[in-house]
Amino acid sequence: MEKVLGFGGFFFRAEGPAALADWYFKHLGISPVPTDYDTPCWTQEAGKTVFAPFEKVTEYFGNRERPFMLNFRVRDLDQTTAQLEAENTEVRPDPDSPYPNGKFAWLNDPEGNPIELWESA
Repeated sequence: MEKVLGFGGFFFRAEGPAALADWYFKHLGISPVPTDYDTPCWTQEAGKTVFAPFEKVTEYFGNRERPFMLNFRVRDLDQTTAQLEAENTEVRPDPDSPYPNGKFAWLNDPEGNPIELWESA
């Protein structure tokens, strides 16, 4: 059986796509989509990826109106958290971290989409 190799993109609706793309670039280092075929797009580091459908009524994502939560792997959660907070972005560390699989913290992008940061163990 042929399998997918990984995520090739994540596409979602936004009230202000350009401003939101700028926020992701400034705060998380995710390059905006190139406007030509010569500019390389954002390339993630190879690593663990969890693909996990949740029950529709889960509280884990926070706001129930949001059908997804982005999870980004980070090298150093404490440093990433400090960097975001220095830019006036509220980050909520998981009070029960660390777990056997790593440490976690949560935040929301400017449009309220939930984000989980994960420092893998």
